[in-house]
Amino acid sequence: MNATEQRERKPRADVERNRAALLQTAQRHFLRHGVGTSLEAIAKEAGVGPGTLYRHFPTREALLAAVLQTRSEELVARQSDIEQLSDVGEVLEHWLRAMEEYFSAFSGLPDPLMAAARAQDSDNPLTIPCDIFITATDKYVEAAQLAGHVRATVRGYDLFLAACSIAWIKGNGADEESLDRLRTLIASGYRDRNEKS
Repeated sequence: MNATEQRERKPRADVERNRAALLQTAQRHFLRHGVGTSLEAIAKEAGVGPGTLYRHFPTREALLAAVLQTRSEELVARQSDIEQLSDVGEVLEHWLRAMEEYFSAFSGLPDPLMAAARAQDSDNPLTIPCDIFITATDKYVEAAQLAGHVRATVRGYDLFLAACSIAWIKGNGADEESLDRLRTLIASGYRDRNEKS
């Protein structure tokens, strides 16, 4: 491989720097202003033009998916800890809470996630993380069903939507007592009626 081919294959340092600056700035804006924040404001604060932002992230969903990816390490570590629990019912319960907290990271985040999960649109960059969440939830649901903790009709997709819903309600100012009551209502809906409390 000659020097020209190496330069073409390896992204230029300024391209990588711009991408990193956009991701860091976007994360700050999403934390402060929610996922509906101005993309132009993100580009300006990152020190690039809107064209540069759109070259890296053609849509708001692409930028959001990239920011979520940068925040996924903590969730992966938490998932690993959850899987060490011996009770499969507890594993599912802790996983739902972990998803809820992850979906609460930015105001407005549950809406685009639920839209991506419903549409199953392969062009939406948020479809992939949603599929990962739903697949993991399916695994925990199936294990809990085999142990008799969860009704046979419940699917991971259902509980993914439930976690998004709680996160949405939380993001709209619900107090912790109300959230706990909602969690209890949801749990009473997915738990097997024959399960002993």
